[in-house]
Amino acid sequence: MIAHALDSLLNAGGNVSQVGWLPGARYLKTARGVVRVYDSRGTGPVVVMVPDGPNVIEHHKVVIELLTPHARVVCFDMPGFGFSRPGLSYDHSLKAGGETVLAVMDALEIKEAALHFSCANGFYALAAARIAPHRIRRLLLCQTPALEGMSAWVQRVIPWQVRTPVLGQVLVRATRRRVAHGWYAASLPDKDSRAPFRATADHALAHGGCFCLAGVVQGLIRADQRELEGVKQPVTLLWGDSDKSHRKTPVDSLLALVPHAQIQHFPECGHFPDLERPKQYAEISLAALSA
Repeated sequence: MIAHALDSLLNAGGNVSQVGWLPGARYLKTARGVVRVYDSRGTGPVVVMVPDGPNVIEHHKVVIELLTPHARVVCFDMPGFGFSRPGLSYDHSLKAGGETVLAVMDALEIKEAALHFSCANGFYALAAARIAPHRIRRLLLCQTPALEGMSAWVQRVIPWQVRTPVLGQVLVRATRRRVAHGWYAASLPDKDSRAPFRATADHALAHGGCFCLAGVVQGLIRADQRELEGVKQPVTLLWGDSDKSHRKTPVDSLLALVPHAQIQHFPECGHFPDLERPKQYAEISLAALSA
């Protein structure tokens, strides 16, 4: 708890409104922290998506534009990422993450939505679907294995210092821009694809953006897969096969948790198939919404 409170204190202050980014983005106060959210206010089915840090809402601009004519698109940064400030008690647990998703839906008066989440955030989507199954119509996930697969990934990829409470929080905060650059090098297939991701993330971090990598790693290390069992909604998993960080992760491990999930491969994509192939992702998203 001390480590998570430290994250809150280290990431207090700062406001993206001074940067003049995506018009219409605003802030919502929730029990878990202040959340930055963009709402297209479109008509049709509701899609809720969350960037996979160090990505921020602006990384999803193209996808939002492609989906907005057909759906109401809501995109928000989870507490501790982008410009969403974590509260003192936010511990990145499955319960806290799932309840945050539902709190944002409540604040925007959204009764039902499809959740389009990726990587570790996929577990929060599953948690929300389990907490309130009547409000989540389906899930479209990217690069989300089973919890056991994620734990093995953390042991391989995340240094022990980052996994250590307090030490991890201080270390990541002090080196967040360098850590973000290194992460894109490990997760994207080539230099050309990394440059735009790095530029947008670096701009956010330079203006006070959050990247609580240590917090989310430490929060999910304690998670129990049984907390996610029983999800019945349709689930589609998109997997970038050129993600070097996940080269040893069994792609089909999620089936142990959600046996009915459908898996689609993106051979030339890295960790962000939704953002690396936005047109293809939008087509899959819209097909899923109309199914």
